Amino acid sequence: MNRPGDADSVTGARDGHYMRRAIALAERGGSRPGFGPIGCVIVIDGEIISEACNEADSRHDPTAHAEIVAIRRATESLKTTELRGATLYSTLQPCGMCTMASIWARIGRIVFGAGRRQVHKMYFEGRHLDTIDFINDAFRDDLQVTEGVLCGQCAALYYKPGEDVPFAEQTNI
Repeated sequence: MNRPGDADSVTGARDGHYMRRAIALAERGGSRPGFGPIGCVIVIDGEIISEACNEADSRHDPTAHAEIVAIRRATESLKTTELRGATLYSTLQPCGMCTMASIWARIGRIVFGAGRRQVHKMYFEGRHLDTIDFINDAFRDDLQVTEGVLCGQCAALYYKPGEDVPFAEQTNI
């Protein structure tokens, strides 16, 4: 797994650009009823192919996480089930479902902002399972992960570790 400082300046600038778009999507989602503050952008060859925020409540679909919605839109628009060469940008470390969907979609790179240690445990079902282990165990040598891109800005979108979460907003607890 790479950290932003590990990348060259061109890659770092590119990652920051697309992560800012994901942050904008998360902010918009967090301000709309039925949507959530997680943003995702999928890029192939420097072009945004799809983007989404969390739509689980608005769609009445527990699988409508930002990453899943963006993957569905990308594969539908490209008429394929594989997104080889794609980079998925997410404001929050993808959950187990979204990580596995990225693996099955053959996404080449995952870039996320806030990781599980920067946000409240409810975002990761309060368990000790780290979804990065899914990637390590997937026998995919071609899937790269970069964590911590604009981490502070991304983490600010979510409840902090140990923070009291209003009952109506608690998920996965």
